[in-house]
Amino acid sequence: MRTRDLQLLEIRPLIHSIKINDNMSKEERFQNLTLRPIIKLQNDLLIAVFRNYITNHKNVFYELTTERRLQYMDNATHKDIKFRNVLKGMIIGQFTSDEYILYNESSSALNKRMMNIIIQRLQSNIQLFEKAQILAAI
Repeated sequence: MRTRDLQLLEIRPLIHSIKINDNMSKEERFQNLTLRPIIKLQNDLLIAVFRNYITNHKNVFYELTTERRLQYMDNATHKDIKFRNVLKGMIIGQFTSDEYILYNESSSALNKRMMNIIIQRLQSNIQLFEKAQILAAI
């Protein structure tokens, strides 16, 4: 019988552009080997969760300029603790047991890296948060 850890590792996408070398810090190595593939795997769910966040906050997002939308994404992810914890849970829930142990050793630094990658991913998909795109996705 296959273990949960093996199954999690098997479903993660490979990111061929990631470079690993001996000079990397433990946090950077964890970011590249664990966080980036998991966040890529969770991309569609991250988009759906942010769409729900927009709706729950009275669709104010749609009235903003592109620059303000980017700031809104950053603020939501950094300052809304409840939302931030939802995002962290989506990623941490995909860790193997060993990865979780490594994560706990420097969770503060890794949380910063995690949130920055999530913000970049949401911002790079900003076109998916137009009202017409949301109606088409439903």
